[in-house]
Amino acid sequence: MITKLFIANRGEIAVRIIRAARGLGIPTVLGVSEADQDSLAARLADQTILIGPARSSESYLNIPRVLDAILASGADAVHPGYGFLSENEEFVTALETMGVTFVGPRAETIRAMGDKAAARRTAIAAGVPVVPGSDGPVADLASAITVAAGIGYPLMIKAAAGGGGRGIRVAGSAEDLAAQMPVAQAEALAAFGDGSVYLERYVPRARHVEVQILGDGTRSLHLFERECSLQRKRQKVWEEAPAVMLPDAVRARLCASAVALAESVGYCGAGTLEYLYEDDTGEFFFIEMNTRIQVEHPVTEEITGIDLVQAQLRIAGGEALWLTQDEIRTRGHAIEVRLNAENPARKFMPQPGKVSGVKLPDGVRFDTLLYEGCTVAPFYDSLIGKLIVTGADRQTALGALAKALDGLEITGIATTRDLHVALARAADVRSGNVHSRWLEDWLEANPIS
Repeated sequence: MITKLFIANRGEIAVRIIRAARGLGIPTVLGVSEADQDSLAARLADQTILIGPARSSESYLNIPRVLDAILASGADAVHPGYGFLSENEEFVTALETMGVTFVGPRAETIRAMGDKAAARRTAIAAGVPVVPGSDGPVADLASAITVAAGIGYPLMIKAAAGGGGRGIRVAGSAEDLAAQMPVAQAEALAAFGDGSVYLERYVPRARHVEVQILGDGTRSLHLFERECSLQRKRQKVWEEAPAVMLPDAVRARLCASAVALAESVGYCGAGTLEYLYEDDTGEFFFIEMNTRIQVEHPVTEEITGIDLVQAQLRIAGGEALWLTQDEIRTRGHAIEVRLNAENPARKFMPQPGKVSGVKLPDGVRFDTLLYEGCTVAPFYDSLIGKLIVTGADRQTALGALAKALDGLEITGIATTRDLHVALARAADVRSGNVHSRWLEDWLEANPIS
């Protein structure tokens, strides 16, 4: 059983973890950078420890500093949230050596599944269909060009240690590959401390569907699927559960493949398996596994009634899965929209600054880092909150979303609220006729003013 939890993250996910731990009676210690000492998470945690300057490379991504803070805190477990060190094998190995519990899978599992290129090989071995691509990371540009000739263009250059849409570029030719590969490598190195990239066939009009799983190291089960097709620059902006356009027979095969893959590696904790799904053919392809909690986990919580962060903590504390697959059922429909400190009328330029006011709609879940008078720092991801609504069906949930957006006011900084107001009215969104490229094409024709 966990007796003291160190949180190696910041922002809204740190707030979410603190509240989940409090519900289980677990004291929390938050590692903070100099920029986050007065954050909402810092105000809510039982204890804070300074881990370094504002820059992530000197604080949240600095493994020695984070490890020193964990030792000083006396915590016996660490929750990594998402991003930063959440899928860093070196970090997890160090914690295992120290005898500190990592709230997530073992280092060897991250090696097999957290590395996106290695995960492809594992999926193939488990009989799960994958998008054609390179057999692991490409060593250099010359190797990449050779491999690309076999895959065909267009293709995607993807960070092997990545997630969250970072370290990804699309190349339509060998010339594009030569120009984009160094950019993807640099972005991957900056975001994850690992510049390795692999190649994958680009499927431009597919839906992005993912399956949430829980495992205890022996047994795994699924909590059904989410659709995350509305994306801008490979960053998800709107998520739903369930994926209503997915035929029931395909849903069953998709979720079964996720469980089989998780059990093949003895998965322990919460994880998400991501797929591309093509409406025309009914085919799905595994693309990667995120060996951590996802930003969009609340929609799964809303339709299943299961607190995923508390589930992570219970499993990390040594508890075997307390549910069977037939006990997990869904009800209604949930939608989450991501609110970022960006100005959609100015090409989504980041808008850090002081928040002068926050007015939230009544009776709606809003996972956020905001409070009146807080400062949104310029050093980190621009995500400031997630608005989550539910309804008996998708159309009811869309109505609830429109009402909630009308009741949401954040003053002092620009946000992406107006983007979601426009999307909630868009005919294709309302009918579900979207794919992973739809939003970027729509924004060209319908710029937010």
